[in-house]
Amino acid sequence: MPLNHDITAKEVRVVDDTTGEQLGVLSLNEAVARASAKGLDLVLMAAKSNPPVCKIMDYGKYKYEQSKKANLAKKRQHVMQIKEVKVGANTDVHDMEVKMRNAKKFLEQGNKVKVSLRFRGREMAHTDRGREQMKNVAGFLEEFGKPEKMPNMEGRQMIMIVAPHKK
Repeated sequence: MPLNHDITAKEVRVVDDTTGEQLGVLSLNEAVARASAKGLDLVLMAAKSNPPVCKIMDYGKYKYEQSKKANLAKKRQHVMQIKEVKVGANTDVHDMEVKMRNAKKFLEQGNKVKVSLRFRGREMAHTDRGREQMKNVAGFLEEFGKPEKMPNMEGRQMIMIVAPHKK
């Protein structure tokens, strides 16, 4: 944002910072003089309008408030991550409960969960067990999220992605 003598227009429409009222169309030198008399800056707000609109304000304070707003918006946003839970075709009941507790926790935090099931050795002949295991996982996580990508084979792995329910 150009300010004071960096503004290229010869005449500008000036808005007062404290009252918000328009002071009218003034020459650039007169507008800068009014701003400096108050100890403030003349800041170009709308360059495209005819004549350009400028505001008398404390530019340093304005920049500080803008950065505070940006930081607050950044702090409030949640970046969704993909967390992974690895299971096996022969993973026992208790181990599955522990893994599903972790997956539930990830979904409650608002993250997606990638459930991967790796087939080792002769387990490749029994991919139906893996599909059954994935159905059990989907059934357990049903109340916390829904499968975004249904289980499918990628090489020796079966992968399913579960997304959390919308709040």
